[in-house]
Amino acid sequence: MPYDADPSDNYAPIHSEQDLPNLPVIGELPKALAGTLFRNGPNPQFAPIDPAQHHWFSGDGMIHGFTLENGRAAYRNRWVRTDKWQAEHAAGKSLLIGFGRPSPEHVDIPRTGVANTNIVWHAGRLMALEEAHQPFGMNPRTLATEGVVHFDRPMEGPFTAHPKIDPVTGELIFFGYSASGPLSAGMTYGTLDRAGRVTRHEAFDAPYCSMVHDFAVTDRHVLFPVLPLVGRMERAMAGQMPYMWEPDLGGHIGVIRRDQGVASLRWFRAEACYVYHILNAWEDGERILVDVMQYDAPPLFGRIDGRESTHEETSARLVRWTLEPGTDAFRRTVLDDMAGEFPRLDDRRAGLANRFGTFAGSTRPDRELNTAVWHDFSKGQRDIFTLPDGDALSEAVFVPRGPDAPEGDGWLLTVAWRGNEQRSDLLVLDTQGVDKGPVAAVQLPDRVPFGFHGNWVGA
Repeated sequence: MPYDADPSDNYAPIHSEQDLPNLPVIGELPKALAGTLFRNGPNPQFAPIDPAQHHWFSGDGMIHGFTLENGRAAYRNRWVRTDKWQAEHAAGKSLLIGFGRPSPEHVDIPRTGVANTNIVWHAGRLMALEEAHQPFGMNPRTLATEGVVHFDRPMEGPFTAHPKIDPVTGELIFFGYSASGPLSAGMTYGTLDRAGRVTRHEAFDAPYCSMVHDFAVTDRHVLFPVLPLVGRMERAMAGQMPYMWEPDLGGHIGVIRRDQGVASLRWFRAEACYVYHILNAWEDGERILVDVMQYDAPPLFGRIDGRESTHEETSARLVRWTLEPGTDAFRRTVLDDMAGEFPRLDDRRAGLANRFGTFAGSTRPDRELNTAVWHDFSKGQRDIFTLPDGDALSEAVFVPRGPDAPEGDGWLLTVAWRGNEQRSDLLVLDTQGVDKGPVAAVQLPDRVPFGFHGNWVGA
């Protein structure tokens, strides 16, 4: 996606950092909602050197924090002050070309990433993440950048933007791709205990260099979807987009036992498809079930054969993969025909069988996300809430009604773009009646650009 400075479609960056202590609320914020919704997304500090080579994924990370307490709402946003951000801030201009490639006169910028994809809380630490580099620590109250996170022992290489936190053990599970060098087939698998100490960090090789954006964790296994969005050094060296769709390579799903590590790695074969995001995975006896948002071909990237992928091919559907013991293949079942992205669940069921789940869906021909979809898988039912024409929404984050509330009993928090008003709202949907619309809307005077992921941190 080339650089677009037109704010009318909300992909354009904003250029200010704000502190808004008391925002207007339409409806009533539930008193039990006490904490902060943190969101992360790409927000370039400066226009790129070559707008045609800019990719949405390469913008500087910006954190947006909505703090809710006693029925009131406040907002704060800050750039993640990475080494790249600081070098460009000092220079007063962009210093990188395309997908993180430095211009010839700026090859000495420290390569610590842009921290623009997710923001998670673990072991008393708030971390801004992107998948090619180590996390950046952020102050949860001020959103001040605290620098690259240094764990209790040296750990070089990439750290996923989608770590999983085991709700039973408190353990954080992570991985990295291109781990043995840029655009390499090397991968890593690691764990942090509930205190944030490194307890495992092992390396293995994938069949090829794939953009492995997300992965799946059950109570006993870890799964890595190595799918043919392939990175090649020769393309990068030629100044081209290094990642392209190469479906003839097929797909592979690596499975590791959590208690045995990479020594237990085995591979399942898959037909070519692509997955950015995984809803959840769990085990049913010896079977492993994984719910994913599956594409026939990835959006935002070109094809090796030069053909342009169709609109239908680049629309994701919620699909269940079932991996059977004693085979190297698996079957797929479509769970929802609505196009969508950004699946989430009640994180208290991460890695365990879940009854409920949500994703941001689309009822529009252009696939702009405009619908909150709430699934009850045990009943085979869904509730939806669709925004008015011209509006769009982000990933919805589930917040339980209380620490002991049943699975799925609580609220969905999503940031909505109000296209006709050129600003954003934070919407609160009650999962007991998603179709009834928001019980509260926190109104911002400005907008939150389209971004990626967020998480709730309770007060």
